[in-house]
Amino acid sequence: MATRNDAVPLVQMRGMSKRFPGVVANDRIDLTVHAGEIHALLGENGAGKTTLMKLLYGVYRPDAGEIVIDGKAVEIRNPQQALQLGIGMVFQHFTLIPSLTVAENIILGLSSPRFYLPPEALTARIEAVASRYGLSVQPQARVWQLSVGEQQRVELLKLLYRGARILILDEPTAVLTPPETRLLFRTLRSMARQGYAIIFITHKLDEVMDLADRITVLRQGRVMATLQRREATRGDLVRLMVGREMLPRPQRLPLEPGEEILTVKELSATDDRGLPALRHISLTVRRREILGVAGVAGNG
Repeated sequence: MATRNDAVPLVQMRGMSKRFPGVVANDRIDLTVHAGEIHALLGENGAGKTTLMKLLYGVYRPDAGEIVIDGKAVEIRNPQQALQLGIGMVFQHFTLIPSLTVAENIILGLSSPRFYLPPEALTARIEAVASRYGLSVQPQARVWQLSVGEQQRVELLKLLYRGARILILDEPTAVLTPPETRLLFRTLRSMARQGYAIIFITHKLDEVMDLADRITVLRQGRVMATLQRREATRGDLVRLMVGREMLPRPQRLPLEPGEEILTVKELSATDDRGLPALRHISLTVRRREILGVAGVAGNG
């Protein structure tokens, strides 16, 4: 586990509540995150994880509660103010402009003169930050030319370039291949060792058990427990997430597929930018069968 200062947590959220019409998204939530820690927010979809982090990042204003950063109470009215406090968030849906370069996206919206550098110096600085954290990307590449995993690295670089030290990642592996996921986890572990606080939103148990130092489980807008990863079992986490034991897998009954009722042959298509989205796809569907189509988001 990463070394951290337990005396003064980097982030404290006390009694945080947020209501929407007909829904209590967060109900008096307490959360503490330390520097040098990877803290997982675990829960089913709709448990209130992303809403809680949008309160920390200034997207939403709380109905009640207090946020304390480095021992000082703060009021965060918007994401710009959050960034000034060193808080950054990478959303599931990226906020990059495809037609701009990586470097242009990284400095876009910055107003402080200290961020403005000649092109060669800017490229060198971005490459230095990328190299330090293993975020390999070409500063002069256009974003539309990048893979989804590379675009996620650009989003992280944007936050690091702006000096964020509290990093929130919302379901970051939903768009990644397994190799990209392993690379991201190595990067996050390296950053935690250097003192960053990482808040990792997920509903995937394997990721939590592999990556987190501590785990806070949310259910229906409330904190069920906060556990050390080494003290938690998958069974414990499932019970906390859903309020019951994990059901055994249903037994698969033998069933012979019937005749073909759908056939697709050599299907190709382009996306709205004119780039290939599907290439020579062929498949068949038969009666009495379930055909699974698998792949990470953005792969067609």
